[in-house]
Amino acid sequence: MNKEITVIVNGFTEKIPASVSISFLIAHFKEGDTDLIVEHNGQFVYPHEYESRIVSEGDRIEFINPNFGG
Repeated sequence: MNKEITVIVNGFTEKIPASVSISFLIAHFKEGDTDLIVEHNGQFVYPHEYESRIVSEGDRIEFINPNFGG
């Protein structure tokens, strides 16, 4: 059985597979902005950390698209 965890993504409660990375979440939620900013539990995440930063139960993830609007 694949275990799921609950996290908050951009203010919404989401069920995701356990032990996934920020990189997985970016692909899963189709966040394709090349200038994407990511916060994990209120901390900025550098792009070189996306693959190694693992998400845990109850974590808060924010995807911020700075190129919004125009």
